Amino acid sequence: MIIKRIDVFSAAKIIGIIAAGFGLLVGMMVFLFEGLLGPMTGTGNGFAMMGGLMVIALPLMYGIAGFIGGAIQALIYNAAAGVIGGIRIETE
Repeated sequence: MIIKRIDVFSAAKIIGIIAAGFGLLVGMMVFLFEGLLGPMTGTGNGFAMMGGLMVIALPLMYGIAGFIGGAIQALIYNAAAGVIGGIRIETE
C-alpha cells in the first residue's frame, strides 16, 4: 500500500488538535509553576493570573500554529509524493 496523497484540511485539523493538546499541557504546567513561584517572589496574584491566562492562550496559539503547520506539511508531502511516489506501507 502506498500513500499517494494526504487531504490537506484533514491533516491540518488533526495536527492542530494534537498541538492544542500539547498547548493545554504546557499551559497547565505554567499555571502550576507560576502559582508556586508567585508567593515566593512576592508578586502575589499577578503570577497566578498570568498562569491562568496561559491555560487559555497556549492551547489556542499552539492549535492555530499546528493547523497552519499541518496544512503546509501536507501540501509539501503531496508535492513530493507526486514527484517520487509516496510512502510505502506494509500491512498484514
